[in-house]
Amino acid sequence: MTRVGVVDIGTNSTRLLVAGDGEPVVRRTEVTRLGVGVDAARRLSEEGIARVHGALAAFREELDRLGAARRVAVATSAVRDAVNGEEFMRDVAERFGFETRILSGDEEADLTRRGVGAPSDRTLVLDVGGGSTELIAGSFHVSLDLGSVRSTDRHLHSDPPTAAELEAARSEIHALLPELQVDAAIGVAASVEQLSLLVGDVTVEAVASIVERLAALPLAERRRVPRLHPERASAIVAGALIVLEILRRYDLPGLEVSERDLLDGIAGILASANTF
Repeated sequence: MTRVGVVDIGTNSTRLLVAGDGEPVVRRTEVTRLGVGVDAARRLSEEGIARVHGALAAFREELDRLGAARRVAVATSAVRDAVNGEEFMRDVAERFGFETRILSGDEEADLTRRGVGAPSDRTLVLDVGGGSTELIAGSFHVSLDLGSVRSTDRHLHSDPPTAAELEAARSEIHALLPELQVDAAIGVAASVEQLSLLVGDVTVEAVASIVERLAALPLAERRRVPRLHPERASAIVAGALIVLEILRRYDLPGLEVSERDLLDGIAGILASANTF
């Protein structure tokens, strides 16, 4: 079995997929918070870079152990927004031996669609990341400058956030969502997976309830909520709010959660071709 390793360096998480012939062998996720402050400063912080380097060092050991011959690292919203993003990726290539690429928003959406599979044209695929949100339905796809970390940095400054801050975040989300006619939804990536752990079935009622509950808690208490990863506590209110507003905007009762996403889309391409 030919194995490949794919890493997604995202705004809030750094994730690894090791796949053999396009099928998952190992998945790993580390919350590295690379994109904190990037929306305002347009620069990756030294602290965020150090956290990502720590995750990549551990991932490289895993790739060596599993014998992954091809190793690709892609970066998304935070890195493409940062003035030092290209320098950061060159350093990743030199330090850790990955082929590197900064994905455009359109590429991120298309690769997510490939990873999920082939849902009907009336099924919305949503990827709520830390810095951007991808919406895909049939041939339509868009990447919005909207994510759990970005929205937190822009609007949710109090601890816990005030009603006015939550309304400002909600208003921006609603204003950015395009017109779409869809009947169902599939959610991928960290915010959706975390919601699934918190509420089970991701219905509009369950998400509305968890947003209300989490938004009322100071961060220190939010970190202690069962099944909520402590390092996701700072951005989960905004992430859940984005999911909630998407479901409400398109009159959807809930969504199905898919483990397959961007990483699987890239792994599939690597399994069938020599170039990416």
